[in-house]
Amino acid sequence: MNIPEIITRKKTMPDRSVILIAGEADQAVEALKDDRERAYVKKRFEGKADHVMLDRLDHRQWIVPVPEQGSREEKMEKLRQAAYKIAGEVIKADDQEVQVTDKDTSPEFALAFLEGLLLSFYRFDKYFTGNRDKPEDPLPEKIIVVFPGIADEELEALRVVVRAVGYARDLVNEPVSWLNALRLSEAFAEMGREAGFSVEVFHKQKIEAMRMGGLLAVNRGSVDPPTFTVMEWNPPDAVNKKPVVLVGKGVVFDTGGLSLKPTKDSMDQMKSDMAGAAAVGAAMYALAVNKVPCHVVALVPATDNRPDGNAYTPGDVVKMYDGSTVEVLNTDAEGRMILADALAYAKQYDPELVLEFSTLTGAAAVAIGKYGIVGMGTAAEEEFVALGQSGERVNERLVRFPFWDEYKELLRSDIADMKNIGGREAGAITAGKFLEHFTSYPYIHLDIAGPAFVTGNNSYKGKGGTGVGVRLVYDFLKNKCKK
Repeated sequence: MNIPEIITRKKTMPDRSVILIAGEADQAVEALKDDRERAYVKKRFEGKADHVMLDRLDHRQWIVPVPEQGSREEKMEKLRQAAYKIAGEVIKADDQEVQVTDKDTSPEFALAFLEGLLLSFYRFDKYFTGNRDKPEDPLPEKIIVVFPGIADEELEALRVVVRAVGYARDLVNEPVSWLNALRLSEAFAEMGREAGFSVEVFHKQKIEAMRMGGLLAVNRGSVDPPTFTVMEWNPPDAVNKKPVVLVGKGVVFDTGGLSLKPTKDSMDQMKSDMAGAAAVGAAMYALAVNKVPCHVVALVPATDNRPDGNAYTPGDVVKMYDGSTVEVLNTDAEGRMILADALAYAKQYDPELVLEFSTLTGAAAVAIGKYGIVGMGTAAEEEFVALGQSGERVNERLVRFPFWDEYKELLRSDIADMKNIGGREAGAITAGKFLEHFTSYPYIHLDIAGPAFVTGNNSYKGKGGTGVGVRLVYDFLKNKCKK
């Protein structure tokens, strides 16, 4: 993970490149000393430019006004988008140090811009060697932040969240040749040591003793053993009496099993099928480092799904951790099999709320693309409202799908308690209804199949793994557990 070092100062240094975030465009224009510069910048802003760069002899200056139109959340997102464009210009100009300051700007707008800038500098370049050049110019080494109205603690908290998103992106971008289930659990253990939350890993022998049938069934085609990781952050000042439980799908690679996926635009992207696991693990890191007063548990069942000679097959009946039986009609519906065991395991915590993140269905991605998260569940309306508000703030927006009981009828089996698919209709919803069977608490299912991994330019959210879910969970729980 490559993110420039952040340094705070009380004032900007002259003759060094600087980005100015201005509360109003007119104020920024009037602050310029050169008449020609004022005329140029004014004309650009009248043409609706979201920023202007002035290229001087010894440094550059960028001016970014807070947008005039839109809601507060929309303005914050436009500033992140502008930051992404400026990040590209900073890299192209080979500025190794750039200053960021503000003039008459609300703290939330200044922080949103800085967040977009830092997230835009992410790269996953672990596997480049000296045999070819890296594809981009060098990143700046330092970002000098001069925000007089913002406390250092707020800047540090933002830096931690950006680092957490970077950790999630790294995990999603790692190929299964390195990141198997065991190494995923080790990555979480390392995060726990750094951040101060506890991590316990269940290995195959214990998973067998616990009879987690869904996880074991999916793992049968793999030469690598499964893991089940339990993470917990329980600070002494936790506000909530009962924990919030996060559950993340940890399929480190999904071939579809015997129900084999096609290669192009499908299996070739399936190293990302553990994006839910990455999101909840990285969110735990951010919550713990920033000492959010919230008792949180995260559960990650992990395996790959392959078509080996002993792989589970269509027609199998699997006995799950909670004792339910499931008729398997499609081995590519494996995420719900391993998540079901985790959701049943979560009952022992008597949780206040369970949030589950998974790249679960192509149906969710087809429905809304990369632009949002499909959500549904049984939690109280106020939980959905609060989560939706967090989604708007961080631009990881939630689209709520219906969760009517009629969808359960599509999962009826002739030979078992239920089957693992419901047919072509309402595929994202029937997947959620399958998972609901294993819950007995307020529950929200979040299908991140669309935004978790993108193959084209996606602004500050990156190409490849986006780390979606980390900022959403952090913002939601930070506000939920306010003292």
